[in-house]
Amino acid sequence: MADTWHGENDPAPKPIGITGWLRVVLRAVPLVALVFGGLGLLLLTRLIERPAFGMRRPVTPYITQTVCRLSLIILGVSYRRTGEPMQRAGAVVANHASWLDIFALNAAKRVYFVAKSEVAGWPVIGWLARATGTVFIVRDKRAVADQIRVFQERLAAGHQLLFFPEGTSTDGMQVLPFKPTLFGAFFDEALKDNLRMQAVSVIYRAPAGEDPRFYGWWGDMDFAPHLIATLAARRQGDVHLVYHPPVNVADFAGRKALAAEMEAQVRAGLAQHRGP
Repeated sequence: MADTWHGENDPAPKPIGITGWLRVVLRAVPLVALVFGGLGLLLLTRLIERPAFGMRRPVTPYITQTVCRLSLIILGVSYRRTGEPMQRAGAVVANHASWLDIFALNAAKRVYFVAKSEVAGWPVIGWLARATGTVFIVRDKRAVADQIRVFQERLAAGHQLLFFPEGTSTDGMQVLPFKPTLFGAFFDEALKDNLRMQAVSVIYRAPAGEDPRFYGWWGDMDFAPHLIATLAARRQGDVHLVYHPPVNVADFAGRKALAAEMEAQVRAGLAQHRGP
C-alpha cells in the first residue's frame, strides 16, 4: 500500500449557514436510517444465508447494492455508467478518490472490496465492511500464501474482488501509479489461467461553482467534516463510472505488466470522459 497522498492547496472549508445545516439534517436522517436499516436487514438475512449457502451470498449483495443506489439518491449525487461490468467471477481495479467510491461502485455492480486489515477496526466503517463481505489483507509478505488461499475461495464462490491499486485516495483529478504488489496474488498457478480482470475509471463532476475537487477525500481530511460538506451542498454533481473491457490475466507476463495496463486504461478513461 502507498503512503497517504497529500495534494497541494487543499480546498478551504466554506461556511455552511442555516440553510446548509437544514440540508444536512434533511439528508442525514434518511441516509442514516437507510444505511443502518439495510445493515440490520443484511445481518438478519445472513443468519439464514450463511448456513444454507456458506461463502456464497445469493441474496445479501442485492441488499448492499440497493442501499448504495438509494444512498446516492438521498445525497442527490447523479450516477451514470459507461461500458458493461463483467458478469463472471474475477478481479476489478479502480482509481480511488473518495469514500463515495464505495457507494458508486456498489451501486453499479455487486462486488466485494479488498481492504487493508486496519479498516476492520474502524468505527462504523469497519462494521459495514465486515458485514458486506470485505476481504481484509495484511501488509506482510509472510501472509501472501494465506491471502492467495482466501482469494481462491472467494473466486470459487463466484465473487468479484475489487481493490484500489493506488493504495490511497486522491483529489479525483489524477491517477497515481498503480502498485503491482497485490496483482502478484492473481498470478498464482491456481488462479491465473481462468481469471479475468476489469479496470474502472471513477470520475466525479463537482457541483456548479464548487472546487473541481469537491468530492475528493485525501490526505489528513477528517471524514465527518467532508461528509457534512457533501450533505450541505445546495446542488450536487455526479459520478461517472467507465467500465473498460476485461482482460485475461494469463495474457500478461507478470504483475508489473498487468498493473501497467490497468493503470493505462483507468488514465485513458479519465482523460476521455472527465471533460472541463
